[in-house]
Amino acid sequence: MSGSVRRTTMPSIEIVAKEAGVSTATAGRALGGYGSVSRKSREAVLAAAERLGYRPNSLARSMITGLTHTLGVLVPDIENPFFSRALRGIADAAHERGWEVLLVNTDEDLTLERKALGVLTERRVDGLVVAPTDVADRDALQAVVDAGIPIVLLDRRVPGLDADTVGIDNRVAAKDATERLLALGHRSVALLTGGDEKLRPKLSRPGLRGVERLGATTVGARAAGYRDALVEAGIEPRPELVSAEGFRREDAAAATRRLLALPDPPTAILALDSLLALGVLQALRGLGLRCPVDVSLVAFDDADWAEAISPPLSVVAQPIYELGAEAGRLLLDRVQGSDKRFTHRRLPTRFIERESAAPR
Repeated sequence: MSGSVRRTTMPSIEIVAKEAGVSTATAGRALGGYGSVSRKSREAVLAAAERLGYRPNSLARSMITGLTHTLGVLVPDIENPFFSRALRGIADAAHERGWEVLLVNTDEDLTLERKALGVLTERRVDGLVVAPTDVADRDALQAVVDAGIPIVLLDRRVPGLDADTVGIDNRVAAKDATERLLALGHRSVALLTGGDEKLRPKLSRPGLRGVERLGATTVGARAAGYRDALVEAGIEPRPELVSAEGFRREDAAAATRRLLALPDPPTAILALDSLLALGVLQALRGLGLRCPVDVSLVAFDDADWAEAISPPLSVVAQPIYELGAEAGRLLLDRVQGSDKRFTHRRLPTRFIERESAAPR
């Protein structure tokens, strides 16, 4: 008929089984990835499915296996290069084993995070990789674990939660970076944390006393490492040199302008991620100051642009892709039945010395 549309019918599993010369049950096990199937039969079924253009019914498969072959990922800011790179590692690890990834951006908003946990649970994801917004808010995450959905924490720890964690030794890395600035003769070193409202009062205590109690958070652990280096060098930490004014580039630029307007301004700045470092550079340019002639700068994360700018940025390089991939692998191990003790994986960092930090 002129103008008619030819419709094709998806071959059934029975047709695939007949093509492969096996029973329907064997074809179902081979295509669903469950049960016992000989290598010869599995290869015959997969080859037949490929020839016929068969696509498995994911809903039916999930009813049989109890798995949806999807993982949920919750990150606070996908525009942050750390989380976008880590996500690539998670996705690659998932795809290697035949899983897909559902991403939710929480914008560092606890209400959005709790809502996302509910949505992903309702969608029956097999597990979750989470960079939690508030490490003190354990209840919502524990409820997910209690429902039988494993969680792996990325970059941030939640004390008391039954979950694997993947990250770095933030305290040691921050201490090392601060010590390098002190070794260049700087005695007034500022810390740009990003931070949040709950952290600000604790980061404002005289001498940063008690900051080590924030060690479960990335910001807290790095602030503790910064304080360790100053105290060991005989320098009293100055709370006014610690910024916790927001994670965005414009927040860091505003914080830098405030810091440099102090009666005794810093001669060096340690920024706790690459977006904050961009804000510092933006502020310096606006003030007509030069890095490192006027202010030295060291940052966490070796962003793509860090070596391309002038001067090239000295950084604490985290193995970000590997952190994400390791989180993905740990989660899939749990999903697929691992009952090993919960582990806290700490991958090594590397300091890359370039030209943004110089003697005072």
